[in-house]
Amino acid sequence: MFTTTLIPSDKPFLSVVWTFGSENIITFSGKNITGPEYEGRITLFMSTGSLELRNLDLNDSGQYSLSIIQAGGPGKTGSTTLNVLEPVSNVTATASSTDLVEFNSSVRLSCSSSGSSLSFLWLNGSSEVTASDRVHITDGGSTLTIVNVTHYDQGPFRCRVSNPVSVGTSDLITLSISYGPEDINLTISLSQEYYGEGSDITLSCSADSRPAALFYWFLNGDFLSDTGPELRLMNIQMSQSGNYSCQAFNDKTLRYETSQPAAVSVLERISGAFVTPTTSLTIEGIFVNLTCDAAGSVFTRKWMKDGSDLTLAGNMNLYDKNKVLSFNSLKTTDSGEYSCNTSNPLSNDEAKYTMVVIYGPENVKITGPSEIDLGQSFTLTCSADSTPSATYTWILNGTEIHNSAEFTKNNTEVSDSGSYACQAMNSITERTSTAVHGLSVTDRRSGGLSAGAIAGIIILCLVIASAGGAVGGHYVYKNKINNKAPPPSDNKEKEEPVYENTSAVYENL
Repeated sequence: MFTTTLIPSDKPFLSVVWTFGSENIITFSGKNITGPEYEGRITLFMSTGSLELRNLDLNDSGQYSLSIIQAGGPGKTGSTTLNVLEPVSNVTATASSTDLVEFNSSVRLSCSSSGSSLSFLWLNGSSEVTASDRVHITDGGSTLTIVNVTHYDQGPFRCRVSNPVSVGTSDLITLSISYGPEDINLTISLSQEYYGEGSDITLSCSADSRPAALFYWFLNGDFLSDTGPELRLMNIQMSQSGNYSCQAFNDKTLRYETSQPAAVSVLERISGAFVTPTTSLTIEGIFVNLTCDAAGSVFTRKWMKDGSDLTLAGNMNLYDKNKVLSFNSLKTTDSGEYSCNTSNPLSNDEAKYTMVVIYGPENVKITGPSEIDLGQSFTLTCSADSTPSATYTWILNGTEIHNSAEFTKNNTEVSDSGSYACQAMNSITERTSTAVHGLSVTDRRSGGLSAGAIAGIIILCLVIASAGGAVGGHYVYKNKINNKAPPPSDNKEKEEPVYENTSAVYENL
């Protein structure tokens, strides 16, 4: 429709002439004269001089002119240009290849279409493709070349063709670009710092790759026979501890990538904890080590004594990461129950050892009467500090008379008076210690002792004095003499003194 700017008026047109270039389309000068090629294709509107042209073809493109003469007025002219375009159709996009390798391959995409005055636009998905160092757009936009493709260039691509009157779009082209492997990742099921022997562990490896990557496994850099994205470690043992890594391989790109190593630390659970001494004869004053150990992976050892945390005395030391508790000189106060707790992050076990320090005998003591009447009974008891318990031997006036902690005598006689020595002996330390106790048997019915008894006591006193010096003490013998001694005789030899009505008393000083 060629529409003029004229407004219908009551003044008729005297002449209307439409031309196409130099060719007459229609002339009105009282009657219509239509060019033969426009018969049936045009309509002239006499009120405004507008013209409708139908069934356009490409040859209708050009300049159209109008000349009008109106009654009572000057002539008027006007012109316009018409572009007749062929609609876009048959838009087709093709690729030089769709099977490509990332960084190695290049591809050329070509677009063709029917139509005229065509414009070409390439789309990747919904985004317009623009030129760059790797992307070249040539041949008026109909050719798209991508150099050294990446897997982001896979598309889908399509070509959009347009002109001012129509738009057409090609089918999608998707490129198959082999790439990778990349972004490799190694994970462990139930990831933890330590695993107990016998555990089941699954390691999984993944990587971004086309086609899918092949996976190989390594332990401490050594190739394992296992393949595939999963490595199953069943009933794992300590020998399988180490750094695991996986390698992804793409048999199309011929590239591979190796993961960061993942540490798998396998621990043997602790069992059978024990404490052993260097000797079974833990005698006071000797050097002794207590060693704490267990089957399994021992990380820590903690010592206790009698249920409380062990406090190291001056004669104690810990060595070898608390494995050895050392006593440089055993003391009796070291006796007690020692426990050692062995542990690792997965388990623990405790062992106990009772230390009995062997010592003595010492502090030997005798309890019992020091004076008793003739015919009565008496008991003397001997005691000593000793581990194990001491054995006791009684000695009267140098003669062994009994072997027991207690010595009992019924119906005593004057001859039972004297110095009673108790000798305590430790069968392991092989040490002995002796105490002495004086006992006097008095015959109160006769008012005193016989001369023979007194003489015997004097002899005994000498023996006791000698024995007392050996055990660090002594006894004093006191005489009470009621009668004067006879004058000395003329005999130059020393005469034996005679004592009467004499009593003897022993005092332990």
